[in-house]
This record gives sequence, C-alpha cells and structure tokens, in this order.
Amino acid sequence: MINLIPRLTKSIRMKNYFLFLSIATIWTFSCKQAEVPIIVNEYTIDQFMANKSVFGSSFSSDESKLLVGSNETGIFNAYELDIASGERKPLTTSEDRSIRPISYFPHDDRILYTSDNNGDEIDHVFMQDTDGNITDLTPAEGAKSNFAGWANDDKSFFYMSNERNPQFFDYYEMDIADFTSKRIYQNDDGKNVNSLSRDKRYMAMSKSVNTNDSDIFLVDLSTGEETKLNENQAGHSIADFSVDSKKLYYLTDEGDEFQYLMSYDIASGSKEKILQKEWDIWYTYFSKTGKYRVSGINQDAKTVIEILNTETGKNISVPDIGNKEITSVNISDSESKMAFYAGGSSTPSDLYMYDMISKKVEKLTSTLNAEIEPADLVVGEVVRFKSFDGLEIPAILYKPHNANADQKVPGIIQVHGGPGGQTRLNYSSLYQYLVNHGYAVLCVNNRGSSGYGKTFFQMDDQKHGDVDLKDIVEGKNYLASLDFVESDNIGILGGSYGGYMVMRAMTHVPDEFNVGVNIFGVTNWLRTLKSIPPWWGSFKDALYLEMGDPNTADSVRLYDISPVFHGHQVKNPVMVLQGSKDPRVLQVESDEMVAAMEEQGVPVDYVLFEDEGHGFRKKENQIEGWSKIMGFLDRNMKKELKD
Repeated sequence: MINLIPRLTKSIRMKNYFLFLSIATIWTFSCKQAEVPIIVNEYTIDQFMANKSVFGSSFSSDESKLLVGSNETGIFNAYELDIASGERKPLTTSEDRSIRPISYFPHDDRILYTSDNNGDEIDHVFMQDTDGNITDLTPAEGAKSNFAGWANDDKSFFYMSNERNPQFFDYYEMDIADFTSKRIYQNDDGKNVNSLSRDKRYMAMSKSVNTNDSDIFLVDLSTGEETKLNENQAGHSIADFSVDSKKLYYLTDEGDEFQYLMSYDIASGSKEKILQKEWDIWYTYFSKTGKYRVSGINQDAKTVIEILNTETGKNISVPDIGNKEITSVNISDSESKMAFYAGGSSTPSDLYMYDMISKKVEKLTSTLNAEIEPADLVVGEVVRFKSFDGLEIPAILYKPHNANADQKVPGIIQVHGGPGGQTRLNYSSLYQYLVNHGYAVLCVNNRGSSGYGKTFFQMDDQKHGDVDLKDIVEGKNYLASLDFVESDNIGILGGSYGGYMVMRAMTHVPDEFNVGVNIFGVTNWLRTLKSIPPWWGSFKDALYLEMGDPNTADSVRLYDISPVFHGHQVKNPVMVLQGSKDPRVLQVESDEMVAAMEEQGVPVDYVLFEDEGHGFRKKENQIEGWSKIMGFLDRNMKKELKD
C-alpha cells in the first residue's frame, strides 16, 4: 500500500506499497545474429492477481501452528497453518472488511486481530474464540486502537488508543481474565508511545521535531520521572528493551549519515554503540529470553537480516533461500523455531520454517500462481543516474525480456509514496504485469527518499514539486537513453505522494510525459495539510516543518505546487484512481482535479472505489484498477493501437 506519511523518524519512514489465460507468445523481431528469440508467456491481470499475499507468523502456544493473514479469497482473512502437515484452515470469513491477524493467545487457540471499516483506518482490536465468536475489545466509536504486545507474564496485552483524545494515543493494559483495561500512560503532549519494559516500569517514547530531528524519552512509571536521552539534534527511534529491563536499545544517526544501534543503561545513564553498518539499521528486537537479537538492515533497497546469539556473541547463519532475500523473522518463545518470509523483485514472499536445532528449512506456502512460469517474470536491477545538479539518484529498472534495440518498448516512470518513502526490491504484481505486457519500468528513488542517508533524505524539504520533480524528469531522460526504450513514449505513474508527483509533472512540465496515472495522489496541499487525520496530531508540527504550514506565508508556495490550481496546463491524457473512504487524501481532491482537467478538454479516465481507503486492499478492486490502467496505457502508448 502506498502511504502518505509524515517523515518523522527513520524507523517509520518505510511503509512501504501495492499488495494480473496464459497465451504463449513468441516475440518476433529482427535481431542481431548473436541474439536468440525468447519465448515469453503473456499473462492476464487475473492470473497475476491469483498470486496470494501472506503476512504474519504468530506461533500457537504449543508451537505446532502459525497464525497468518492471506487474501486468497479476494480479501484478507485469518488462517491457521499447521507446521507439520502444511494444512491451512480459515479462521475468519470476512467478505467486505480486511482482517489483519495479530496473535494467538499465550495459552490457548483464541486469536486477536484488527480490522477497520473498508479503509477508514479506524482500527479496533477484536478477539475470536475457538467457536468463532467475535468480540470487539476496543469498541469506542470513532477511536483508533493499535495492539502493542503481550505482557511478559502472558496475563494481559497492551494497546494504544486515542479514545480519550483523538489527537494522542494513550497506552493501555487489558487483563485477559476478564477483559478489563486500565490506562498505564496518559499522553498529553503528543509523544509517540513506543515501548514498555518487560517489568512494566519504564515507558520509552519519541517525539519528532523535524525531518531529521527526533527526541527520545524514558519515563519511570513508578515515580513519573521523565528523562530525555539525547542531547543533540539527530534522528532517534526506539528499538527494544533488554529482557531484564535494565537497558533501552535505540537507533540514531547522530554524527553519521545512517542509523546505528545504541544501548542506554538505565541505572548509570551510560550509552554504548552496539551495532553499525554502512546502511540504515532498520529495526532491532530480542527473542523471548533474549538469546537472540534480530536486526534488519536496509541495504540499497533490500533487506539484510542479522541474528546475533547473545550467549556466544556470534551471528548465527541465516538460511540460504537462493536468490530470495529474507525480509522478516519471528523466533518462537521456545527459541527453537524461526518463521521467516523470503522473496524478491521477481517472486512474491513465501513463509518458511527454520528449525534452529536441526537447521532444517521448510517452505510452508506457495504464493506464486502455478500458471505463471517464474522465468517469465523480471528481476529488478538497481541502477543509478545523474540528476540535473550532478547528484546521483538510485532507481530500480525492470526490462521486458524481449526488449532490445530492434524491439523497443514504451517506458513508465514510477514514483513512490511518502514523502520520504522508498521503492524497494519487493515483488509487485503491477510492475510485473506492466513489464509482461511490454513496458519498461523505472522506479526512481528521488532525493528525499529514505534509505540513502540523512543528507539525501532532507534534500527536498520545502522544495517539494521542484527538485524532486527534476530528479523524476532526469529519470525519464535516463530511461529514454536506453536503447530498448521508445525515447519519445514515456509515461509516469505513482500513488499518494507519488500520485502528487504525477499531477505535478502533468501540470508543471506538461510536455515531458505522454500520459500520467495518478493513484489517490495529493492535488491540494492547502486542504490536505489542514485535514490531517486527528491521530496524526503528534506528527503535524514535523510535517508542517517539512512541507510548509498552510496557515502562514507558506500557503503561497503550497498553492503554487498544488496541481488542482493548474489543471489548465495539462496537455496529455491522465488516469485518476481514488478510494472514497480515504482519510489521508480525500476524494474531493481527485474530484476537483478531474473536473479541472475536463474543463480543458483533456482526456481523463476516473476510477472511483466506494469501498476502499488509502490503498486498494480487495482483489476485485485491484483487478479492476490495474486492468483499467493497462487499457489506458495501451490506448495512449502502444503505437499499433494508437495508429
């Protein structure tokens, strides 16, 4: 799912994006003698969307089963996966609202899950018992609740809710004996309540100041004493407490371009650098007893996992899954089993089980549609190009198998969400669908993207729609320079902030791109920044510092960079896709943008989903949306169809 997110601390920068009759086609073309024609199967959108998306890996109390979420029925539901047999049993049967499973209960097979109302993001925490009876455990109307973990004694769980104040999240504990809850911490000053020590004494929190400056705090709940842990301006975020609750681990980029891991000794106040890499350490956490420390590194748009055995002080060997990268790891409470996901740019992620004693690896899911030949899919290649000022810009290139100098293809520039997101080497059915149907795709990580150091990250602050757009245009020029691309036939596609960049390009540099595909993109920054959802209240100041404050003189610049006020400058065809329940980019943004273009007689396709929010979660809607994108692109970019 694409996210319009405040760029706060690097730990939350990545949110990452998109959750398509096979006819064997021999591409015929004049080729050089050394080239051999490739047989490529062309797949429909339905075939690509027949892939399954699976997430989660909560172990049952006896560690014989896993709780996972899957969209195999067309919408996400909870499933129970038997580890020994591989048998999968549906636990929920929702047909309209996505179910996101959280966890089994510690000593039985009841489950917790969250769900909202068709994308409105007002999540509640639900319990389902073994008979299928469902209880809303956080039923306050209009309040958003987020699960925050189980207590160390397994007698309660923690959650955050904005029930008391829509702007701020308080921290609660719910007793699972009678499901009564009590507020542990009242958040009155907009901090992000991040973590509770296992002895329940210390609360770790963060507060964003601006793009690259966030503070972290430790509160002793027994005395109410609050300590600010950092002295200097830098990005800081909470990682985890030690199992004995004596140390707090946090991530910071103080004095460096990239995040590294620090520890803070609560008794003495001493700090120690624990782990540093040449890229951002994305996250760190400890297993149940603290035997293992798991760290994820964001290494040039892919995830690298390191697992330290804290007893030996040495990293354990991570299972080798061929050309797949391990993206997430969950170690069981017994610390004898490890569930993990592995995938890549040309293969959707699958769930695996690793026996940490026998070292045996077992694949538990097969998410790629069996009708699709893996060899027909395209591996993304990390490339770099120079921008208008000489700055090197990273990108990911997807080249159709049969594209070459004699068989040129149209190109698509993809722009990620954010601001401050990052397109990564993850599988995307949309990208593969486009490439499979003869489009070269270049995903540009323009300046302002996360993952490439804090200097690169802040280069677009209060320059949005300017320097980042220039990077996108130079990305188009780079794509046009490749001998297999039709240099005069390149479009632009993006969602959320990427959708904004699409419309900014179509209004500000209208001759650069042949077409634009705007997926729930911001078009009126004055409205968007004033209509921030209440639960983003603690982020608003930092977002205003980055984007500009619509209530000040910044409004002049925000007006100027808002595409809706410049619809008369659009020259080329545009497609707009929008969810009517989107709380981040309101439907009115797309309505007005479409109207502004239609007044000029510009060809506009508008696709509105009444049951979606910020990101399309239902397969039927994704199929409709992506197929309409393909139809739009083919009509306007495939020369044989245009002629």
